[in-house]
Amino acid sequence: MKILIVRPDGIGDLVVSLPFATQIRQQIPDAEIGFLVHPIVAPVLENHPDVDFVKTITIFSPFKERMQAFSKDIDVTIFLKPFKELMWPAFFARTPIRIATGYRLRSLLVNRRIYEHRRDCTKHEADYNLSLLKGLGITPAPLLPPQLVMTANELSAGQNYWKKTDKARIIIHPGGFSTRHWQPVHYLNLALDLVDRGYSVIFTGSEQERVDFARETLIDKTSSPDMINLMGQLSIRELMAVIATGQVLVSGSTGPAHLAAALDTFTVSIFDPRRSSLPIRWQPLGLGVLLRPNVPTCEKCIGEACAYWDCLDRIKVSDVASQITQHIQNPQHQTDMQIIDI
Repeated sequence: MKILIVRPDGIGDLVVSLPFATQIRQQIPDAEIGFLVHPIVAPVLENHPDVDFVKTITIFSPFKERMQAFSKDIDVTIFLKPFKELMWPAFFARTPIRIATGYRLRSLLVNRRIYEHRRDCTKHEADYNLSLLKGLGITPAPLLPPQLVMTANELSAGQNYWKKTDKARIIIHPGGFSTRHWQPVHYLNLALDLVDRGYSVIFTGSEQERVDFARETLIDKTSSPDMINLMGQLSIRELMAVIATGQVLVSGSTGPAHLAAALDTFTVSIFDPRRSSLPIRWQPLGLGVLLRPNVPTCEKCIGEACAYWDCLDRIKVSDVASQITQHIQNPQHQTDMQIIDI
């Protein structure tokens, strides 16, 4: 049986999909398991023992290319997220078994439907994914966190980015810059605080994030041998190597936080109070601390009209720094994800 798992969106979405492939491997050991993903995130899957092949696509690719992704040798296609732009090509490709959620009009394009609403946000995205195993006649087992695989050469290269420092290693990934992110200046001030504490800091992010971060902060005028800016310089595998050889990653609710969790690196995550960002749905599946502003959960951000418009500013640099220091000084003190409202 050749099974294609469809998840062509973000890094975090892909990482929390890996337990789904692992349970298929355990239940159907002879199956050939593949993923259909966005080309940018495909390297995340390299060397994973439960992934036999990878196909890449975007929802904007020509229809013929999208249809070819569901070639005749695919026996089962499972849509972990029901993108209609890919469900139509799979329908016309006549994939024998097509599995997806059952509550949308586009669900008529599949022939095995699982009826469960994700918008209720009552469990983790990875658990919602596992529910679709029922379409294969598999009863989901308890969730085991995803694991990613790095080669010895990659880890050696990751060590080199730290310039062989013996100081504690902290990665800061500022992520996006919408109003629902911790302010860039907070991330820079955090880095300066950590350097003062005797730590080594690496900034990571995309090229666009580098440009935005430089525009919002004075990082280009800030010099310290213990603060290295690698934003815009790393491939995904190189980013993973830096994370795997670090001790703590600080970020918002972003893909690198999920990479860190799957690479056994402690995470300090800063989440906004929107329902779509609830920790029960999107927390990294690893060891760490998740900080949230102690304000009511909201359906969407309404901007400055909200009485809690400054909600993320309630989380201070000192709050984040103290969590990092606590872990560095006593890395065995915590055995799970801790959620703290501030």
